[in-house]
Amino acid sequence: MTEFAGLTLDRFVRELASQSPTPGGGTAAAVAGALGAGLAEMVAELTLSKEKFAAAHGAMRTIAEEARRTREELLRLADEDTAAYDAVVAARRMPRETDEEKAARSSAIAAANRAATEVPMRTARAAVRLLSALPELAEKGNPNALSDAGAAALLLEASAEGALLNVGINLPGVADPGFVSRMQKETASIQVEAQRVRDQVLGAVRKTF
Repeated sequence: MTEFAGLTLDRFVRELASQSPTPGGGTAAAVAGALGAGLAEMVAELTLSKEKFAAAHGAMRTIAEEARRTREELLRLADEDTAAYDAVVAARRMPRETDEEKAARSSAIAAANRAATEVPMRTARAAVRLLSALPELAEKGNPNALSDAGAAALLLEASAEGALLNVGINLPGVADPGFVSRMQKETASIQVEAQRVRDQVLGAVRKTF
């Protein structure tokens, strides 16, 4: 399996643009979130590098560390998302000549579909978790990098929303009503929170124009 974090940007985008179904939207969503996390980390570091923002250094250290962890997590999830979809494709290609083969294939498809919802949900959770720290970053961070905090918010919100689209499209293949209901409720909750925080951060940025 390709490890996307090790590719050049040009190679990754060309892989994304190819006819291959992977990498697809879930992987792109995770990478977008990693980019947003990188920007958030940069804003925090640009604040930590200036003594005149010393009063905010405690908060910035916490945000910088959370952004670093999230950036690394999302890059791992980019690979996991592709692996999850590849497992769905492999399950669908399993033989189905006998009753035993049909049963094994159905079981494999159900397990693969479940994993293909769980991985992007983890992406959405990670993105919105870091996004929730961005209002403080916009408030206390280096004002010269405020637009970067806004861009980070947009990328993290896009990451969450894009990942949730992948959750939604794979849920019909899961035959566990309780699991489906929980995922749908969490999807709605994350969407509301991501949009709320994005608007809060963008409002703070645009007040300075």
